[in-house]
Amino acid sequence: MFRAHQWRKLAVAGSFLAATGLLTGGAIAADPIKIGTFLSVTGPASFLGDPELKTLELYVNKINSEGGVLGRQIELIHYDVGVDSKKAQTAVKRLISSDKVDVIVGGSTSGATMAVVPLVERAKMPFISLAGAVVIVDPVKKWVFKTPHTDKMACAKIFEDMEKQGIKKIGMISGSGGFGKSMRGQCKKLASAYGVEILIDESYGPKDTDMTPQLTKIKNTAGIEAVLNPGFGQGPAIVTKNFKQLGISVPMYQSHGVASKKYIELAGAAAEGVRLPAAAVVVADKLADSDPQKAVAVGYSKAYEAKYGSAVSTFGGHAYDGLQIALSAIARAGSTDKGKVRDEIEGTSGYIGTGGVVNMSAKDHLGLGLSAFRMIEIKNGDWTIAD
Repeated sequence: MFRAHQWRKLAVAGSFLAATGLLTGGAIAADPIKIGTFLSVTGPASFLGDPELKTLELYVNKINSEGGVLGRQIELIHYDVGVDSKKAQTAVKRLISSDKVDVIVGGSTSGATMAVVPLVERAKMPFISLAGAVVIVDPVKKWVFKTPHTDKMACAKIFEDMEKQGIKKIGMISGSGGFGKSMRGQCKKLASAYGVEILIDESYGPKDTDMTPQLTKIKNTAGIEAVLNPGFGQGPAIVTKNFKQLGISVPMYQSHGVASKKYIELAGAAAEGVRLPAAAVVVADKLADSDPQKAVAVGYSKAYEAKYGSAVSTFGGHAYDGLQIALSAIARAGSTDKGKVRDEIEGTSGYIGTGGVVNMSAKDHLGLGLSAFRMIEIKNGDWTIAD
């Protein structure tokens, strides 16, 4: 069961006045549009859920102050589920049955997302996930969409960069959680297509605090030209520190699962030179003026940083895109009819977001190409666009 502090609703302007019949002229306010969300705001994945919730709250308030959508205010109903899939299921059941939301935008982790897919499919509830695993949208599920680039795309982008650098033989060390395990599998499938051979394949658990044994094995494997670490959370930062402590001199690649300043803070100086694929939002100010994403990425970054005093991450950007796509679909549908909203989400075309230019279809519930990923490198404790 959820305690009172585990969920919150954003107040809907005018709702009390509407209920008491005190609106000017006696008009009755339209019912709010209800956006449901369940995020990992606390626990080991809070670096995902915290900026996601902050972003949703920021823009729901902003949109409400500008008049809402279809003349209706937006109500955000949120449950903090940590990294507990059962809590995610309980939250989504409540969002559907008790809160009667119109659309769900949430699911910080792949595990939580996949746990609720049967529920939203059965309820015919439009659902935009904020998690990374490709299995969320491949195969396509009628009511399920997502905004982040997939782990499969991350593997392809990394291998594309390795190909340019002449790297052919690598070691891999992956987190054993849902995202790390999924990306590991995708990278193993794709490696040969890019001429990459994985010479050694190690892993670590979510509670491990020292990865030197696995990294020592990788260091002692003859012919290693780079190391790839699929994972998110504190694990990759520990890997990065241990990697530096062991004096491993080959390049290190991380996944988009660490595209947050939190990773740089945790890894410290050891993160220098690490390369990874990420959304344009983390290098917003470094984009060319001609880049179609620059205005959106810079606008979101400035608004978020002004409100919260902290740097943006790709994760908050995923929430921004999910909310914008959902509300745009409702506006085009002219109602909150779930079938019509689902169809309009699927018909999203030419949407310029923090993650890229989105063009969805009946066969593609993500709508992003590989070019939406930017290859970035950490230099002097900050993100730079990789050469």
